[in-house]
Amino acid sequence: MPLRYARRSLSLALILLLCAVSTALQAATPSPPALMLARDLGTTPIDVPAYFVSEKLDGVRARWDGRALWTRGGHRIAAPPGFVQGWPATPLDGELWIARNRFDVVSGIARSTRPDPAAWEAVRFMVFDLPAHPGPFADRVAAMRTLIARTAHPHLRMVEQDRVASRAALDARLAQVVAAGGEGLMLHHADARYGVGRSNALLKLKPHDDAEARVLAHAPGKGKYTGMLGALVVEHHDGRQFRIGTGFTDAQRADPPPLGSWVTYRYNGLTSTGLPRFARFLRIRDEMPH
Repeated sequence: MPLRYARRSLSLALILLLCAVSTALQAATPSPPALMLARDLGTTPIDVPAYFVSEKLDGVRARWDGRALWTRGGHRIAAPPGFVQGWPATPLDGELWIARNRFDVVSGIARSTRPDPAAWEAVRFMVFDLPAHPGPFADRVAAMRTLIARTAHPHLRMVEQDRVASRAALDARLAQVVAAGGEGLMLHHADARYGVGRSNALLKLKPHDDAEARVLAHAPGKGKYTGMLGALVVEHHDGRQFRIGTGFTDAQRADPPPLGSWVTYRYNGLTSTGLPRFARFLRIRDEMPH
């Protein structure tokens, strides 16, 4: 074969190989489910009686598509067959949850690619919405109650949804939940349809601000933390860099969040330079935030 034809054949083969690799990579890239996301309420005035109020659970957000569970980032959750056996074909939006202050445990269970049925026994899928239902949230609440009661599955529960009469009553409810170890409250407008992305119809109310940042470096510890983590050097999604030096257990200082991972931190407002005030570590995020 003449050299020029050999080169053409090689170039064609290389193009075909690159196309095949590109197609494989696209197929392997997870497709995040279209979720409704909350905005922070803060001190913004709202018509409180127009909202349903529920506890903000510290679990793993998940979507049931009628056949399988998916993470917020689009990864399939390897739940044991018995965990989801008998669930309805209706899409469900909810939280994999065990109890307050058990996020690390349920997160580890949900991340495992080899599910342990015994570990999953403690987990409940707490349903808080019906993404495919066309009606307002008030109608979806009624539909959820009927669906969960009819399914009567031990691992499928509905997040309790209530109405409160005033901002004072809402703040009292928040104080009660936080005192019991909860994170905060979720508020969903009774007239709102399910919509994808951040929505003013879905609000969260917490006593502290929190956000996510990517780990850039590990600053070494001093004194009793010599040889361990002293602080995380992190970067907010807008490019701001700062340190998080508190909130860690000794075990977390000995085995800190890996470089490149995303962490959630709490803070009390911003400094005059726009950095989070009193930033403290809360948890490692399983996935990059959207």
